[in-house]
Amino acid sequence: MPRILIVDDSPLDRRLVGGLLEKVKGLELSYAVDGIDAINQVQANLPDLVLTDLEMPELGGLELVSRLKDLQPLVPVILMTAAGSEQTAVRALQAGAASYVPKRSLSDELRSTVANVLRMSAERRIHTRVLSRLLRWETEFLIENDLDLVNALSAYLMQSFNGLRLCSSAEQLRVGVALDEALLNAYFHGNMEVSSVLREVNYNEFYDLAKQRSQESPYQERRIWVSAKYSTTDATFVIRDDGPGFDVTALPDPRDPGYLERPHGRGLLLMRTFLDEVRFNERGNEVTLVKRANRTSLPLV
Repeated sequence: MPRILIVDDSPLDRRLVGGLLEKVKGLELSYAVDGIDAINQVQANLPDLVLTDLEMPELGGLELVSRLKDLQPLVPVILMTAAGSEQTAVRALQAGAASYVPKRSLSDELRSTVANVLRMSAERRIHTRVLSRLLRWETEFLIENDLDLVNALSAYLMQSFNGLRLCSSAEQLRVGVALDEALLNAYFHGNMEVSSVLREVNYNEFYDLAKQRSQESPYQERRIWVSAKYSTTDATFVIRDDGPGFDVTALPDPRDPGYLERPHGRGLLLMRTFLDEVRFNERGNEVTLVKRANRTSLPLV
């Protein structure tokens, strides 16, 4: 049973987050009142995931991310961000956090974000040992607009990537989050042409529209093409959808702290924060993601 440690100095917010996650079967929840309390609890009873507020007395979310990266690099951290904390959140993502959820979107985004990070973390632990013997791998996929297939492909690609051990365990998880975002962008925004703005206005309508379009022309006939090339020095993913694309020259820099609370930049922010290179083709329907090795050697497990 996955154990989640919820860290927030506000009793009201702890109850809110706990109430949302209590609706998910199979989770064990525990609570910490600040970063110091969280460190003590992690050392006493290791959680599978830490969900933390950013602004707290004694030890805030940014410092907590940094300490956990050193103490328990296999434990992923998800940030809960509030308006005004954008700069700190960007720094925490750069320091090792796996993902984030704006507090104003907790009811819509929290459960799915937690589920995705837990899924990738568990899969990484299971398959790392065998795949650590892999030296080189190259593959291509062409998949239809099936969200289950998109999620399964993301997991499959990350199993092989993790085996190469190009980077630390914490960074492996972050690459998985970025790859997941790129594939979901190809599905929702590329092939289905559903805007992130709609997700902010009405979360359910966003997903309902994508599901409806997956059964209609021309969306139904579109496909997602994915290639992956892994070696002991780098990994390159190329993801292309059949949608109309977008104007790449008009793309703002999502790493700007003011961009953090906007609905239509989360995926690109995570990709550009977690990867060494992100580039689009001229049409805007293909993205290339590159992660380079940052350690000369890592021991086999």
